[in-house]
Amino acid sequence: MRFFLILLLCCPLFVLSQGTSAFQKDYQLHITKTNTPVKIDGELNDAIWATAEKTSDFWRKYPTDGGRPKKNTIAQVAFDDKFFYVGFTVFDSGKALITSLKRDVGHDSNDGVALILDPLNEKANGFFFVVNAYNAQSEDQLSPGTQVTFNWDNKWYSATKRYTDRWTAEFAIPLKTLRYSADKKIWGINFLRISAKDNEYSCWTKVPVNFRSYDLGYTGALIWNETPPPAGTNISVLPYITADVQSDKENGKGTKTSANAGFDSKIALNSSLNLDLTVNPDFSQVEVDQQVTNLTRFNIFFPEKRGFFLENSDLYSAYGIDPIRPFYSRRIGLDKNGNRIPILFGARLTGNITKSTRIGIMNMQTGRKGDYDPENYTAVSINQKVFKRSVIRGLFLNRQASLTDAEKKADPLSEYGRNAGTEFSYTNEKGTWNGWGAYHQSFKPGISDKDKYLEAGGSYNGRNFSLTIDLVSLGTNYYTDMGYVQRIENYDAVRDTVIRVGFKHAFTNAMYKIFPKKGPINTHTLLVENYVVFNPNNTFNERNTSLTYNAQFNSTASIFTSINNNSVDLLFPTAFTDKTPLPIGKYSYTNIYAEYDSDFRKKLSWFIGGSAGEFYNGTTQQASVGLNFRSIPHVNIGIKANYYKLKFPDPHGSTELFLVSPKIEINFSTKIFWTTFLQYYTQGNNFNINSRFQWRYKPMSDLFLVYTDNYFTDPLFRNKNRAVVLKMNYWLNL
Repeated sequence: MRFFLILLLCCPLFVLSQGTSAFQKDYQLHITKTNTPVKIDGELNDAIWATAEKTSDFWRKYPTDGGRPKKNTIAQVAFDDKFFYVGFTVFDSGKALITSLKRDVGHDSNDGVALILDPLNEKANGFFFVVNAYNAQSEDQLSPGTQVTFNWDNKWYSATKRYTDRWTAEFAIPLKTLRYSADKKIWGINFLRISAKDNEYSCWTKVPVNFRSYDLGYTGALIWNETPPPAGTNISVLPYITADVQSDKENGKGTKTSANAGFDSKIALNSSLNLDLTVNPDFSQVEVDQQVTNLTRFNIFFPEKRGFFLENSDLYSAYGIDPIRPFYSRRIGLDKNGNRIPILFGARLTGNITKSTRIGIMNMQTGRKGDYDPENYTAVSINQKVFKRSVIRGLFLNRQASLTDAEKKADPLSEYGRNAGTEFSYTNEKGTWNGWGAYHQSFKPGISDKDKYLEAGGSYNGRNFSLTIDLVSLGTNYYTDMGYVQRIENYDAVRDTVIRVGFKHAFTNAMYKIFPKKGPINTHTLLVENYVVFNPNNTFNERNTSLTYNAQFNSTASIFTSINNNSVDLLFPTAFTDKTPLPIGKYSYTNIYAEYDSDFRKKLSWFIGGSAGEFYNGTTQQASVGLNFRSIPHVNIGIKANYYKLKFPDPHGSTELFLVSPKIEINFSTKIFWTTFLQYYTQGNNFNINSRFQWRYKPMSDLFLVYTDNYFTDPLFRNKNRAVVLKMNYWLNL
């Protein structure tokens, strides 16, 4: 405890490295007003584009940050009373390279352009708008320390047009979509160009190679010569209706039909505060989880995919560190096995109440399903910006179940679970130094000790060298009813029970990169990681040490190799086969892994990988292969296969595990898609078919037809359940 308090007190020492920066003085762009609405057709022949200020001196960002890009890009901006306009002229030759026409395909591996916008110019929160050369849109919100997932959705307009020597793009972003202050006349802005054919990224400002291209710390200045127009009222309603036919043979239920309806609503209370409402939400169109073979002793983390929980999710999900997250939205509306629990209604208030204070308040109410009782979930988060790019955060979480007195008596801990905590996260202005500290407390009926979570750490992110150190102490009675902690629940395979054991960990990650100026390889990466876990009494529990090397070729091909050494003092019997579990005791084992990925720009690309070595007191062999065929822009067909063979001395047995996952994606246009995803997964004894047809008949308005089918792999192809769902939603602006 004393050790962590000292580290928390030391966090402010990072402030000494903070300096001032005149970065935006070198990158300034004036925005021009148009009195005539711009026609979004991609042709850039509106009068405003002849007079709007241009910027074309982009800097190379990737694979190295030296010099100018191979091909030139011109960016322009304009506005009227309703829209923020962007025009791009992208000089190129040859056929554009894209991976998909689907919305939210993102910017990686696609010929495309993007706008990075920070209307408050605080380097804290912003927006990321992307189109590829065939006008597939992606958008996301930006916040410190998080990667883009393109799970935030909003209505905006774009068009592209391709020529022999260039292609052009136009954006029209409704001002009411953005969050800005009407008296703020300098915004943060940057432009991104992705040339997948050349394996090259470039930005308007000079973003160092060790930072993401959309880092808000490296935006230029967008200067308004007049006050930006008021954003205006922004209220949207997204009603839906569904009809489905489903059967559940696994649980002895016959075929039944049903219908459902509900809605989501977005209400902009002011220019920076947003209220989201949902009544009887439905997520039937959400893609299924991509399964992975799990050879750990703990549950696997699956990402959230439901749209309602993803907007501004960083307000809650940023607390803790992987794999310890006090807030994990999949605990709402899903049980531990991933089965759906009905959500009756919910509300979420998010945004800035001052230019430096950001809040999130959420409440969700679930209904009864079988023996699963109704529950109410509340999450409150406050982020206070300090210094230039640092933040102090506070969190309160509450899960309250509606239980009878008998249920409370039978399982007192299930009545409620609460968490409260505070964190400090420091980032210097350049983003190279980070420091953090956290203190969290959980509350459960009748528990008053071993219920704390403490964390302290720091990192340095330089051009060639980076280092991360993280220290954690987590009590056995630290419960997260609305969160996810991977290691705390230990399964005893002999007694068939789960036992909670707190832990302490020390994690170190050191990485060194070399950027050759010549030759076929553009980046060499050497990474050393060490993860040590201690029991609550400070005795040794586990250590994982790995040394990896990665080579990135100019052709986009790559080679990855690693050697991993592990040592564990097993606390409980653990089974990896259907034979006698491994006994408690000390194990030490080493294995190696290697993988080659081919040039993804080819019509036919592939990867192959494999590992071999020791595994506890036995041996392991693993092979993985993938093949992808792409016919631009309409067809994407891929298949991945993974095979594991585990062999232990008698009487612990051996096993073979298969995971085969083909995926077929047909993009008829940027509005009509058909995706079929199959997963043959022997570890989970499941073969899944998920086929989804989507027609975006109007912006942000969709018709879905989804077919899902699940079978056992043993006995082979005996049906578990099946469903066909028709869903229609409509985005209505009021």
